[in-house]
Amino acid sequence: MAEIGSVIDNKYEILKEIGRGGMSIVYLAMDKRLNKQWAVKEIRKKGSGKNDEIVVNSLLAEANMMKRLDHPALPRIVDIIDNGITIYVVMDYIEGESLDKILNEYGAQSEELVIGWAKQLCDALSYLHSQKPSIIYRDMKPANVMLKPEGNIKIIDFGIAREYKEQNLADTTVLGTKGYAPPEQYSGQTDPRSDIFAIGMTMHHLLTGIDPRNGEPYAPVRQWNPELSEGIEMIIDKCVQPAAENRYQSCEDLLYDLEHPELITKDFKKKQKRKLWAFGISSSLCVILLLSGIICNWLAVKVNNNNYDALVQTVDSMESYKQAIQIYPGRTEAYLRILENYEDGGVFGKAENDEFLALYNANRGALDKTEAGVAELNYKIGMMYFNYYTNDDGSYSFANRVQKAYPFFAENFKNTQISPEFEEKKLSDCYYQICSFYKSYILSSAKVEEASKKDYESLLKTMETALRDVEEAGAYDQLTLYNGIVMLLYDQRVGMANVNVSESQVLNLLSEVCEGAKEVNVQKEQSKNLKQEIVDNYISYKEAIERAYNNVKERS
Repeated sequence: MAEIGSVIDNKYEILKEIGRGGMSIVYLAMDKRLNKQWAVKEIRKKGSGKNDEIVVNSLLAEANMMKRLDHPALPRIVDIIDNGITIYVVMDYIEGESLDKILNEYGAQSEELVIGWAKQLCDALSYLHSQKPSIIYRDMKPANVMLKPEGNIKIIDFGIAREYKEQNLADTTVLGTKGYAPPEQYSGQTDPRSDIFAIGMTMHHLLTGIDPRNGEPYAPVRQWNPELSEGIEMIIDKCVQPAAENRYQSCEDLLYDLEHPELITKDFKKKQKRKLWAFGISSSLCVILLLSGIICNWLAVKVNNNNYDALVQTVDSMESYKQAIQIYPGRTEAYLRILENYEDGGVFGKAENDEFLALYNANRGALDKTEAGVAELNYKIGMMYFNYYTNDDGSYSFANRVQKAYPFFAENFKNTQISPEFEEKKLSDCYYQICSFYKSYILSSAKVEEASKKDYESLLKTMETALRDVEEAGAYDQLTLYNGIVMLLYDQRVGMANVNVSESQVLNLLSEVCEGAKEVNVQKEQSKNLKQEIVDNYISYKEAIERAYNNVKERS
């Protein structure tokens, strides 16, 4: 057991004990070099239990698994120290309170809060499930979710060592935590849908205050609180179906319903049926009135307009959007809805790219380049490539994203007939400048060394101007621009230092971007994650830029 005040590896000073388990103790420690607090898990290699070696190996496996993960809702492992007798795992120290503690102190939580937390959990678990091989958390519950002071959540304690404790209400066994674990977990046959069951039970507990470990028979949430919405009740009921095939099949599916709970209610479905019935009647009338010549033509246009609008308004239906494009290939709304669907899913890989381009290229000639909607479409396509495009294996290359985004930003930049109603013109031009720089000096045969001080300063000026323009844009547009600037400053730090671009100008721009990101009011999970990524990377990027300039100074 580490003594308070002792120093591990000449670096981590033990401040106090903050938790303990079967074969491990967790301390709060201060990094003497960085002046930063960390959590240090002390794992004793020898104990009194017959499963000591298995437990130690499990804890090390957990630590090594966590080292390769990178997600804002998961704790980072930054160091593993083995002195032969004891293993120390250094990880993020997470300030805040567990949702379990919040429940105990304040009781059931509001629907708005719970949905917000659940969306963050979905995003984190989706990330785990996407790993090769998939990581199944298996122990989702309020006690394993920390609420940080700024409102974001962190998943803690992957619980591998606790598999070998005796089963009770408070412990996790190989079967998970009683009340939260799905039926299939008791046979050891888990998959991503097992975590979805546990999310459902966690939401149920948070909304009702009823602890599922106490053996209370499951009942829909509105039986405990009638003021809760029908949508959230239906979502939770689907999560906790005993048969895995009847639950949500992925966290992405669950996340979509959490973002649109009103769309799954019985009232909404009735309205949709009535709309479909009305469209059927309109279509029938159209067939009849086709015999009426001029009247028929007028009505056909009207019905087509109605049908197009209805198809575009259909939620999450690729087939409906394709039908809308067939009706009016020159209108942009359906193309934009397709891209929005991809954006909501956070996926734009080869399959999505091929699907979209097949539609876009087949009807490109019908689009009027002078229309604001076409400029908006070009901007949106460019943004999808710039922010989302991934390779077949799920990886991405920034250079590849730039190459694919460039033509669409370039078309807007070079088009002198763009409608003044296109509000993102300055932002689109900024992305063109970023992509153009990469295309000229990074992606072509020319080497980056050929980029002059003037080239860099022109680019920096463009970005500084864009920062003023983007303040009037939406949250995600702001954050994607901020992120693009951060990535470029970091990526080109050596080149800028070599040609003597002002270090203070670069650092001031980086600081301005970070401060701007902090001020953005975010609602969507993607925006929250991007904001957090920018803020989290600021210090390391700042230090990297300073090192690049110091290295140049030392050489000269």
